Amino acid sequence: MSVTFGDENLAGQAAETAERLAAEGVPQALANGDPTLWGPDAEAEAAIRLGWLTLPTTSRELLPEIGKLVERARAEGLDHVVLAGMGGSSLAPEVITATADVPLTVLDTTDPAQVRRALDDRLESTIVVVASKSGGTVETDSHRRVYEKAFRDAGIDPVSRIVVVTDPGSPLEQAAREAGYQVFLADPDVGGRYSALSAFGLVPSALAGADVARLLDDAAEVLPLLSQAESNPGLDLGAALGAAAVAGRDKLVLEDGLSEINGLPDWIEQLVAESTGKSGKGILPVVGADPNDTDDELIAGIDTDGAVAVSGPLGAQFLVWEYATAVAGRVLGIDPFNQPNVAESKENTGALLDRPELPAGTPLLVDGPVEVYGELPGGQAPKDLSDVLTRLLEAIPERGYLAIMAYLDREAAFDAPTAEGASFEEMTDAWSAADPATLRGLLAVRTDRPVTFGWGPRFLHSTGQYHKGGPQNGVFLQITGAVEEDVEVPGKPYTLGRLQLAQALGDQGALAKRGRPTVRLHLTDRAAGIARLLEAAREV
Repeated sequence: MSVTFGDENLAGQAAETAERLAAEGVPQALANGDPTLWGPDAEAEAAIRLGWLTLPTTSRELLPEIGKLVERARAEGLDHVVLAGMGGSSLAPEVITATADVPLTVLDTTDPAQVRRALDDRLESTIVVVASKSGGTVETDSHRRVYEKAFRDAGIDPVSRIVVVTDPGSPLEQAAREAGYQVFLADPDVGGRYSALSAFGLVPSALAGADVARLLDDAAEVLPLLSQAESNPGLDLGAALGAAAVAGRDKLVLEDGLSEINGLPDWIEQLVAESTGKSGKGILPVVGADPNDTDDELIAGIDTDGAVAVSGPLGAQFLVWEYATAVAGRVLGIDPFNQPNVAESKENTGALLDRPELPAGTPLLVDGPVEVYGELPGGQAPKDLSDVLTRLLEAIPERGYLAIMAYLDREAAFDAPTAEGASFEEMTDAWSAADPATLRGLLAVRTDRPVTFGWGPRFLHSTGQYHKGGPQNGVFLQITGAVEEDVEVPGKPYTLGRLQLAQALGDQGALAKRGRPTVRLHLTDRAAGIARLLEAAREV
């Protein structure tokens, strides 16, 4: 495992910061789980959030039981593994299985079409892992209810098909025990975004076919280095992240090269954004975008070159990035273990669902299949959708960013319809235009500020904390869409489509409350709306 520097200025800043931290005894204290490292206000939270430091060892206790579960699933022909989880409960398994090149269906969405597609896929051979630390995550609870009904309707006993991962004493543990489901209890002293090497990362990944014992081996190999003052990759990386952010380089552009690891930047995005984005401070990860070469960017390469480059196997990467994030939190003077603004959008959503109708509001503009809601910077009414996008870009402040947040089907929202008789070149152009990266790219070339893209509601458990708790320099573009065929949530007075829209409106309210420019584009026809949106982005 190595952390190297391709930027002499950053190398100097990182070395100076690392030396200061070492002189303060931080490496040994952090390795020993000292909760006082982030100040008195953070001590109580830190005292119950440092269990991740020993997971490479303690998680081995889970391997025999996980092995038996895997053997049972194989014996019963259950080869379609579905993970219902949000945030750290889904992002780490997604990276682990992608890197291992084994299939895993991840449900971290409330989009009815995406959930229905999973339900329609080999239900007779499906096993579902329901993963929630608190046990009260609304998305995961909804998925559990939907799958229970689907199994019963198909004459399948859910007891044989549902496995639960949760914290001891959570409402989900109680409900799962009463239902007779197999339960894996995670370490309660590990926060969700630090849980990659816990039961949350291991159980679904092993079921899908990943070698999770090797993952722990790779993490265990780097663990002794994290108590050292020198040759400590976690300290070097954390010092670099913290020092760069303090010096104004607080946009972390994550690039991954051609390596055996797939998708790690998405996991890092959640870890860093949710851990540091609070009290008006923070580091904003930027995934899947080209650098702008501005003075507030720090390029981090995963197994590739960058101002700072981090190389090593996946298990070690997980542990080193977690350690580095905790170190960066100390440098920034924030608590890296709480998420004070995540609950606000959840509470807003709950309050909206209690209302007879969702208060969608009156559109500022209707441009074909796209309705525009919110308060557009500039005062006067927009002429068309291109004008809306132009004014959002113009509203990005110095050192700010634009966040695109799409509450759509992340697997098919930007699909281009096939055209009978179209040439190969025409179809290639159509699919290129339909990629979500194209929307971000079309807007990014018209500004030197970072443009991020997040799928709702999964980003609410990730960059959503940074959006509301971080620096007051973001501009926000939401995208929602009409639902053609909804999915009932058994035992609840709402559907997935209603929940999805309530989540968007709830977060829009939390952003607007802080005076952060937020516009929502509602697609009355999803396919036509995407086409019009991409067309408008080209006209900006």
